[in-house]
Order: sequence, then C-alpha cells, then structure tokens
Amino acid sequence: MRVNRISRARSRTAVGLSVAALAVGATTAAGPAVAQPKAAPAAAPGCSTAYKIEQKLSTGTTWRMCWHYESEAGLVLENISYQPKGEAQPIKVLTSAKLGQIHVPYDDGKAEYDDLTGAGFGQGLMTMAPGECPGGTIKTVKIPNAWDPQHPNVNGLCTTTRSRGHAYRMEADTGNKVYQTQGKDLLIYTVNKVGWYEYITEWRFQDDGTINMNIGATGSLSPGDYDAGDGRGWPIGKGAKAYATSHSHNVFWRLDFGLDGSSKNKVEQYDSVVSPPRNGNEGPTNKTTRTKITKELAGDAANMRWWRVVSDTGKNKDEHARSYEIVPGATTKYLGRPFTKHDVYFTEYKKCEQFATNNLLNCGAGAGTSVDKYVNGQTLTHPIVWVNVGFHHIARDEDQQPMPVHWQGFSLAPRDVTAMNPLTPPELADQNGHVENGS
Repeated sequence: MRVNRISRARSRTAVGLSVAALAVGATTAAGPAVAQPKAAPAAAPGCSTAYKIEQKLSTGTTWRMCWHYESEAGLVLENISYQPKGEAQPIKVLTSAKLGQIHVPYDDGKAEYDDLTGAGFGQGLMTMAPGECPGGTIKTVKIPNAWDPQHPNVNGLCTTTRSRGHAYRMEADTGNKVYQTQGKDLLIYTVNKVGWYEYITEWRFQDDGTINMNIGATGSLSPGDYDAGDGRGWPIGKGAKAYATSHSHNVFWRLDFGLDGSSKNKVEQYDSVVSPPRNGNEGPTNKTTRTKITKELAGDAANMRWWRVVSDTGKNKDEHARSYEIVPGATTKYLGRPFTKHDVYFTEYKKCEQFATNNLLNCGAGAGTSVDKYVNGQTLTHPIVWVNVGFHHIARDEDQQPMPVHWQGFSLAPRDVTAMNPLTPPELADQNGHVENGS
C-alpha cells in the first residue's frame, strides 16, 4: 500500500536494529535560520548547550527545555519549565513529552501501520530550508542508527517565535483606556516522512503558560491506494473512478509530568451535571464534582468532563495547588482496536512502556505491548499521561497536489500555576480576587 523512501524489507530490518537506540541523543547547531547549520559536538551527560532550548518571549515569559532525538519516536522534549514575569524561579512542568504512536488503519482492512515503531517515522526526518523556519533557528539532528549511515545528520529541527493575536482585551471601567496584549509563542517542530505522508510535529509554548501539541499531515495521497469502492473511499480525479482509500490517523502523545520538580503528581477528573430549574430558580442548576483518580485509568471524554494533573508539592502565591488541565482537540474515535477506544490513559510509570501500540521494549513475560494493557489496576504514584486524538481521512479533490495540512492535537492549559494572569499589566496587578467596581 505505502512505499517509503527505503525499501520495506530494509525498513523491517532497520526497525529491529534501532530498538537499542531509543535513548540516544542528537546534535544541534545554533545560529540564524539563514545560516547553514553545523553539527555540534557529541552529547554530554545531562543537558549540554547543544541540547538546550531557551526562549524569552517579548511579553516577558521564558520557556526552557532540553531535547534529544530517538530512532522511532523522533523529537523528545525534556525538563520543560515555564517562567512568566513576576516569578523568581522557573516552574517545572514536564519531565518529558513525545509522540507515543501514529496508528494508521485503512478502511478496507487490507493495511494497518504503526508509523513510529513499524514504518520508520524517526528515520524519515526531513531537511528543512530556511524559509520553512521563518525568523528562527534550524538545528542539525543526528539520527541514531540511521538507515543511511553515510548521511545521519539532518538539518531538521526548527525553533522560532510567532504572534498568535490577542492574548486579552479589556476596556477600563472609565471607558478611556483599553488593556490589550498580542500574544507570543515559541514554536518547535520537525517534519518526518513516512511513505507518501509528511508529518509536521509541532510543539507550541504560549506566553500565558499554555502548551499546544499538534500533528499536521501533508505530502501526497498514496498512488497505490486508488482501489477502494463506495463506502471505503472517495473518487479523486475525473468521474467516478480512482477511489482513494479512506483511513484513520490515531495519534498518541506520551507525557511524563514533573510539576514543581516532582514525579509524585495527582490526577483528578471533573464532571458537571445540569439539572432542570427548581425551588423557584429562574434557570437550571449545574453542579461539578471532583473524582480523585488513584489507580490506572482508561478515560473517555464526555460532555462537561475534564482532567487535570496536580502538583503534589507546589502552590502559587494564592496558596492554590498548581496544575495543568488536559484540553482535548477535535477527534474521531476509532473503535476498531482496544487501544484506540479511549481518549486518555493514566498509567503508572514503567520505563519499558514507551509506545501506545507495538511497543518495542521488553516489559517481561505476559506484559502487554499496547497502552490498554498497561492499565492493570496499579496505584498511581508517578502517573504517565497518554492522549489519543483521531482523524478519519476521507480524501477530497482538494487533497491533490500537494495535500493541504490537516491538523489534530490537544492542549495543556495552566490552572492555578500563577496567582493571576501571567500577562497582567502593572496597573491591574492589585486586582486579585473579588474586585469592587469603582474601587
């Protein structure tokens, strides 16, 4: 069905050889995007300068993190911290964040791929031209156990900043002043080719503490997949022929939180229920309840349901526990496999559990190789979060040629990480809590 740059026979061999290289790092080069990147020295223990990303945005927020590159998962971000203006020290958010799998089943049942561990995602890192990283820096990545050992270094990691529009807007009570700020983001992304698809893996760090994780699929529709019929494909080209086979992209992310530098984070689920008006009230009532998730969970999104990961050690200046809320993006749940039937998984940390499906590492006799099997009743003391976002791709005429990017992903929103909006202007800094009008 799909043909990669490297033959399928070779890809099977290379995937097997690359298991031992999961934790191997890469090399980088600093400098403007217009300059030709240079390979940096070999990695030093910990986070050497070559592996460090630090960006102070124009609104005053600084993001810091380390990175390395894995044979299968591609880019891995580590030790991610956030420091808005007014905070004396960086606030640790994530110990590590990476893709956990891209699972691609075709609607006709003839093909099914695990792009990370079975189709060479990490090996397919693409070289980026300066114009693909506007205003930023392109770093050089050394691919561990490269399938092309003569060319292991790829100029393929972009770090840049971008405006996102209004961070807020508020007219003063007097009506003679408008408070507004244009938000700024740090963007980090790579492009990985798998078969005819090219995946843009984007990590967007906002100045208000929000983290957005997105995958964009582009490239080409596979020319070998025009044999579907009605119900399993869509006609591309002249007349009712050349039916491009429909398929799903089930993307998993693996997040290891480390709020305030501790792995002992807590997980909470919130559900709200709306009830009809009663007792003379004008409108319906809405009650929200909290459930502490103390054991591993395969969770399903529902109306007015959300989850947060809570710091066990840190509080903001209002003495509220710091946390990050998981904000799902648009998704199409694929019900064909047990591991794709749930939207989020909370599992107890186990070093060998690195991929949501087709896990390559040996977790011992009887251990499962997919995330649904990782959920087996363990108490959560060091929770790992797996987020599953699906997209059912029914092709259209506009998908050729090349195919426009279609995005899927989710966000992590800060909840009580700071005592106030981290971008609050100085004139409003005293308005914390109940503020009387005209005071």
